[in-house]
Amino acid sequence: MSAVIIDGKLIAREVREMVKDQIEVNNLSPTLAVILVGDDPASHVYVGNKIRACAEVGIESIERKLPAAATEKDIAKIIDTLNADTNIDGILMQLPLPEHLSDVQESLVQRIAPEKDVDGLTVANAGKLFLGEKDGLVPCTPQGSLHLIHSVTKDLSGKHAVVIGRSNLFGKPMAQLLLQENCTVTMAHSRTKNLDTVCKDADILVAAVGRPKMIKADWVKDGAVVIDVGINRLEDGTLCGDIDYDEVKNIASAITPVPGGVGPMTISCLMQNTLRAHQAK
Repeated sequence: MSAVIIDGKLIAREVREMVKDQIEVNNLSPTLAVILVGDDPASHVYVGNKIRACAEVGIESIERKLPAAATEKDIAKIIDTLNADTNIDGILMQLPLPEHLSDVQESLVQRIAPEKDVDGLTVANAGKLFLGEKDGLVPCTPQGSLHLIHSVTKDLSGKHAVVIGRSNLFGKPMAQLLLQENCTVTMAHSRTKNLDTVCKDADILVAAVGRPKMIKADWVKDGAVVIDVGINRLEDGTLCGDIDYDEVKNIASAITPVPGGVGPMTISCLMQNTLRAHQAK
């Protein structure tokens, strides 16, 4: 058996087209503000990709750049200004912040107004997701991952889903989304005993652990849907996920590649969240 390769680029493009159509048909003017602190090259690339996506779908973007030496007070002032600006629909603070701000990163995230929190990381939005309320903003990567699962399996009811990773950014919200789809969900992590056996029981396996090619073919159930959220750079410069793709694609019924799987969906879901925030005003 050879797996269906889930084309994240194609599906992400379809999502962006839907966002663009809604903006054009309804003559909307959503605006996203991005806060970028410091000179981290990866963060600059990510922000650039988000700004380009905004231009593509018709969302206005505003950048607020701060030097690496910026203080908590500097960032808080910008967040407060953006919160108060009625023309701003979404606020995204590119993470991680420089190391000297690591202790205050979470408090700065929580400072963002929940209705403008397009990353879905505030306590208010996390609480709405936990309670199953539909009017909150959901983190982009879990939201995109669920969309990819639905592209190959419409009805998830009763399926056993295993999520490897328990972060607030991905693992926990992913588990909540799958619960809302009536899956039986197991959350696994670095302390899980017999992790390979746990994974082997999954109808849907979602990996977000940050360890290159950790999940091998003998960890995967025949016919499972496999979503690889990891992105790791090997010594030769190539990128790979947490799944051993070449092995697992012969076992799974469907699998996301790295790159070209979950990554593109994250930005498309950010566009979707910004539109939702604008429409909810």
